[in-house]
Amino acid sequence: MDWQIGFTLAVVLIALGLMVWEVASPDLVLVASLISLGVTGILTPRETFSGFSNPVVAMVGVLFMLSAAMRDTGALDLTVGRLLAGSRQLRGGMARITIPVAALSGFLNNAPLVAMMTPSVMDWAKRSGLSASRFLIPLSYASILGSTLTLIGTSTNLVVAGLIEDSPGMPPMRFFELLPVGLPIAFFGLLYLIFLAPRLLPDRKPPAEVLGDRRREYITTMVVESGCDLVGQSVEGAGLRNLPGLFVVEIDRGQRVITPVRPQELIQADDRLVFAGVVSTIVDLQRIRGLVPLSEKEASEESSSDGHYGLVEAVVSNSSPLVGHSIRESNFRSAYDAAVIAVHRNAERLPGKIGQIVLQPGDTLLLQCAPSFMHHNRNSLDFFLTSELTEGPKPRFERAWVALLVLAGMVLTVSTGVLPLTLTGFVAVGILLASGCISVSRARQSVPWSILIIIAAGLGIALAMEKTGAASTVALSLLSLFPDLSPLAALILIYLLGTLMAELLHHTAAVAIMFPIAVSVASLVGADPRPFVIALAIGSTCSFASPIAYQTHLIVYGAGGYRFRDFIRVGLPLNILCAVVALTVIPMVWSF
Repeated sequence: MDWQIGFTLAVVLIALGLMVWEVASPDLVLVASLISLGVTGILTPRETFSGFSNPVVAMVGVLFMLSAAMRDTGALDLTVGRLLAGSRQLRGGMARITIPVAALSGFLNNAPLVAMMTPSVMDWAKRSGLSASRFLIPLSYASILGSTLTLIGTSTNLVVAGLIEDSPGMPPMRFFELLPVGLPIAFFGLLYLIFLAPRLLPDRKPPAEVLGDRRREYITTMVVESGCDLVGQSVEGAGLRNLPGLFVVEIDRGQRVITPVRPQELIQADDRLVFAGVVSTIVDLQRIRGLVPLSEKEASEESSSDGHYGLVEAVVSNSSPLVGHSIRESNFRSAYDAAVIAVHRNAERLPGKIGQIVLQPGDTLLLQCAPSFMHHNRNSLDFFLTSELTEGPKPRFERAWVALLVLAGMVLTVSTGVLPLTLTGFVAVGILLASGCISVSRARQSVPWSILIIIAAGLGIALAMEKTGAASTVALSLLSLFPDLSPLAALILIYLLGTLMAELLHHTAAVAIMFPIAVSVASLVGADPRPFVIALAIGSTCSFASPIAYQTHLIVYGAGGYRFRDFIRVGLPLNILCAVVALTVIPMVWSF
């Protein structure tokens, strides 16, 4: 065996072992492997870093920016999020979660989509008296099923498309090329999630509840603006009756105060809804379009400033000049450039309106303030600052339609071939930045740089395997273990190896390493490589049995209080189902 082949295979095997046993992070392992191939001369310096200049890497970053804009403008809340309000049953809720998420994940990166939906699903499950653990694994799985529909559905598809473009004689992958196999996979996969998975899913509490969360309770007032989605709905119909850890104390309607609040009470514009409950749900209330804290409403009437205001918890010190004075008497807004939107005092729900509460030492205030508040008052004797809440800014609902139009325009432009995918993606992000749908800093923060490094390094390692002949050596070894393989049997072998590698490693690294092997196997059995790379793309994507295989699995892993075996019990049957569907459809659409 040529030393370059032996060295390349040794590097790949060592990298696989280090990633499987989690000795180091995947990006560090793959970069170290890539550099070792460059130092030994197997790859030239240009070849070593060619993956970092690949358009696929840039496009993956662009898709994360696009998903962040959809989240920050509330476009996802107005589409997927609103569908949850209409059902309180297990299977009905499962359908309302999985079907829209699968549809959207064909056009948005699934990791930000699942990250946005996870708290919404958890809150809806609490209000419906159901365990969130029944829904979070299906949420992750649905996003993966939907990502098989289009070229941009997942980074795995983009990596395969990039490798195809670098392979001479292979036509580029079209935007909807995967749809003939992705659609039946999504269809049967969703049927499994809705009708069979509920029997296999655990009924567990999230870690915070298991540990006995000491929840601080506040009183806060929210103003219903004229364009609010809640106007004309009853308190119960609007979903305000069963909020987790929160309830409506009273409704202040002009000169009339309604208390207690009946479930059938209709909400009107300009109503002031007084809530009592935990801070996490109070923060979530701000994601409802047209429902704003009283302090914010007053601020908008006094000033047209469009500055960003965050949320901070601060404890009143015993030497504070605020002690013994009401919030209104202390002229709090002018003194601190901040507004009190809620007050907590031990476990006591304080009566009256926010401005009339007389502050005492130890009171915890939920403040809406400028970013400079923490800096200016960090050493102030007036407060013991506790924490800045990182729930994120309030969605810019007025720009949601812009984000949705940009997404639709990008899909239409790419699918009709007017512009290449990468250029279209950057144009779309440019429009989102120019229209204020997302800020430059937020766009930078939304990009998972470690994933881009994994993809770029994986592309370089794949090049080394092809250049040295290591991929052909592995292919020959596989065929020697299974002599006289037919093209269909070889296709099944590549699909299963792709799924197994994706379960053990990061899926983009798995597909980059397996691509040259799949092409070599196809050549050795005398078949067209196209169905083999399609099988690799689908097999590497449809990996459900391990929580480490996908970012989306890791997002819901802790939130749902899951154990490793939960993914095996629910995901392994789905792996088998997807394999049967894919290996039936692929030979029918892409002939050998």
